[in-house]
Amino acid sequence: MKKIHLLILQAFIRPFMVCFCIVMFVLLMLFLFKYIDDLIGKGFEWYVLMELIGYQCAVQLSMALPLSMLLSSIMTFGNLGESYELVAIKAAGYSLRKAMTPLIFLVALFAGGSFLFSDYILPVVNLKMGSLLWDVRNKKADFLIKPGIFNNSIPGYSIRARSKSEDGTILYDLMIYDHRSGNSASNVLLAKEGFMQNSADNNYMILRLKDGVRYEESRAKNAKRYDPRQQFTRFRFKETEQKFDMEAFQMKRTDESLFKTHHSMLNLKQLKLYTDSNRLQMDSVSRIVFMETKNYVSYLSSYYRDPKVKPAPIKGFNDFLQDYVPADQRRSIISNALGQAQQLNNIFEMKDPEFRTYVDKDIRYHIEFHRKFTLAVSCLLLFAIGAPLGAIIRKGGLGLPVVVAIIFFLIYHIISTMAEKAAKDGSMDPLIGMWMAVIVLTPLAIFLTYKSTTDSALFDADQYKIKAEAALKWIKDKLGRKAK
Repeated sequence: MKKIHLLILQAFIRPFMVCFCIVMFVLLMLFLFKYIDDLIGKGFEWYVLMELIGYQCAVQLSMALPLSMLLSSIMTFGNLGESYELVAIKAAGYSLRKAMTPLIFLVALFAGGSFLFSDYILPVVNLKMGSLLWDVRNKKADFLIKPGIFNNSIPGYSIRARSKSEDGTILYDLMIYDHRSGNSASNVLLAKEGFMQNSADNNYMILRLKDGVRYEESRAKNAKRYDPRQQFTRFRFKETEQKFDMEAFQMKRTDESLFKTHHSMLNLKQLKLYTDSNRLQMDSVSRIVFMETKNYVSYLSSYYRDPKVKPAPIKGFNDFLQDYVPADQRRSIISNALGQAQQLNNIFEMKDPEFRTYVDKDIRYHIEFHRKFTLAVSCLLLFAIGAPLGAIIRKGGLGLPVVVAIIFFLIYHIISTMAEKAAKDGSMDPLIGMWMAVIVLTPLAIFLTYKSTTDSALFDADQYKIKAEAALKWIKDKLGRKAK
């Protein structure tokens, strides 16, 4: 490898690593802002949050890698063009294509690695991420007593404290309603002070109560009326303990096998298998619909398919019922036709939701199948746009290159998002929808590559100013000749 190749590789790797870290950080912050309400106030351990962030970093790789590739390629060749190193490389007899050859191989390795990642690692990460995020979002917020407000978080209890200590462990003037028996206020506990702590296994909350009284009513089961002989009990205590089950506040891990059939958690082989199985289900529903409807459509009868039967020719008519059907049979024929049409409509309405479910699954499987390839191709495409674009604009740093990179990436992202949404809705074929952005931007990449190899000043404002002045002069001369 020659020094020119090493120079370009070193100039590319450093901006790429910086851009990748910045983009990943921004995407991670967007994720945290989106789910901030599901993460705050639930008492998660630090390793749970770190695990969630780690999975999210892997998931965001599909967006961070192409954007980093575009931004770093523009910055690399913009810096080389601004410092006239590209001019020196071309003066040494190397074309831009030859100088970029090792960099193209490096980007191809990134693209190949991204394909392997999306096929083998990303489905597992999506499975882990999906199950963990489901558990995080469904976990209840930590039990928190606010002074003067009843707390109903613990199932079967309503707890109110007039005030509490600064550290929140000691509650004063407690009132606890026990609703576990179903009665609204049959069991009430009052205490002047309560010390709150968790059990050793964190499955229970223990309240050590002091100077209180408990009121209980024992009503017979299934008693719907007031009984004057029902027992009323009052307990006074100096110190006692009340245990509350905190199982509802513990994060329970869901079985990951429940999420394995989701389309984003399958690799290529599994997607093919599930697609074939889903197609069999679609064909089965179609056959069932055909068998149930063919009895209502006379044209599908074997009578019309029998070569020995030759139907009599029908002469022209203005109104079939008026010309061919007797008057006493018209009402019955119309009612029979309406009844058969209603039966057909009922069959279609009953089977349509089931068939649409299988169709939607088929679309999702095809979209996910093509997504495995679009990540790798998008890296190559955005590099093919960024590298010649940087050589043309000849500006380095984080100013103009960042603006240009964001504009082109937004174009790519908007096209791919809209086309993917159209494919999910069924208004566009999944193949075209997933590759729409690549199809649209490939000619642009070819055009920019051609302009960069021919040293075209595509973004030179002076050049367009000269052409505009020449066009304006030509128009004035044309108008002057017509005036004469």
